[in-house]
Amino acid sequence: MPIHNRIADESAEITAWRRHLHTIPELLYDTVDTAAFIAEKLAEFGCDIVETGIGRTGVVGIVHGRSGAGGPMIGLRADMDALPIIEASGAAYASTRPGSMHACGHDGHMAMLLGAARALARTRNFAGSVALIFQPAEEGGAGAKAMIEDGLFTRFPIRRVYGMHNLPGLAVGRFAMRDGPIMAATDEFAFAIEGRGGHAAIPQKTADPILAGTALVGALQQIVSRNADPLDSLVVSVTEFHSGFAHNVIPDTAQVSGTVRSLSAQTRDQVEARMGAIAQGIAAIHGVSVALTYRRNYPVTRNHTAEVAAAAKAAAFVAGQDAVDRFCPPLMAAEDFSYMLEERPGAFIFIGNGPSAGLHSSAYDFADEAIAYGASYWISLVEQSLSGSDEAS
Repeated sequence: MPIHNRIADESAEITAWRRHLHTIPELLYDTVDTAAFIAEKLAEFGCDIVETGIGRTGVVGIVHGRSGAGGPMIGLRADMDALPIIEASGAAYASTRPGSMHACGHDGHMAMLLGAARALARTRNFAGSVALIFQPAEEGGAGAKAMIEDGLFTRFPIRRVYGMHNLPGLAVGRFAMRDGPIMAATDEFAFAIEGRGGHAAIPQKTADPILAGTALVGALQQIVSRNADPLDSLVVSVTEFHSGFAHNVIPDTAQVSGTVRSLSAQTRDQVEARMGAIAQGIAAIHGVSVALTYRRNYPVTRNHTAEVAAAAKAAAFVAGQDAVDRFCPPLMAAEDFSYMLEERPGAFIFIGNGPSAGLHSSAYDFADEAIAYGASYWISLVEQSLSGSDEAS
């Protein structure tokens, strides 16, 4: 597969950065060593501004183009945090921190953006400025939201923002993207069922929370099959059911919880309303009380048309038009880059990681051969977006 490789002489060094970052995984906002490494590299590259501590441990590097600080600014984001997983990849550069692992490829995301940062700071073949955003706490901590609340878009005049994530199963050297929703909103629900326990041999004197809970689980599946528009993707998954303590005792309580994934605000609202109604119905039928706690997490990651077109053009310049899937299906996983896309127009795309283990697997590893594609994409995106395709081609 052809590649317009912008870092050909530097791939080995950037790979070494990636592998070093892989050895020092840090969770959520505790990305102290990772952020220090990033900030040191950005300063070494000659970034015009390096700011740390944004959203607690986020780092932003600013590179001005050939005309200095004037002109528009775009943002490029990489996530920094790891996962609480015991690594089983067998890599020579495996995690040195038991119980933490880069099992989602954020080490590769950082390395690709660092490689692009050095090239952009050296060549400055663009008019305007680029913000290199290294974000903590993507894995459930809403680090993007924290950086925004700490002034990411007010301290830096970012007009458009772009993100990228590796995708196992997509061949190395390929890119995938789409207009509109590309990743789902994620919500969490928990039902607390309170009945009346007693002897299992005398069930008529009890209000069985387990029976109510099993009915609840079945009823929740009807939201997808009978309430949601079949053309609007929705996932309702019960993932926990806790109750009981002995084989001959009907317990007093049960807890049922899980996750909801949706691609539209209307469906999201509908699910929460239906769960409340189902809770009332189950309570009435079984003579128990059912309390619902519904917590909204990351919103839908929704791409903007013009920025997806810019991303597709840059990806095609790097890897060829045939390597770009412009209409990939959305994923029902979630991504907190969604908060940035609510604030600024932008695009979130996927880059191939080949036939690796899946994301969040203890056997996962980022494909180093993808680094040249990702870093080259970032460079081309900046040059084309801020300088025009004629100068970038």
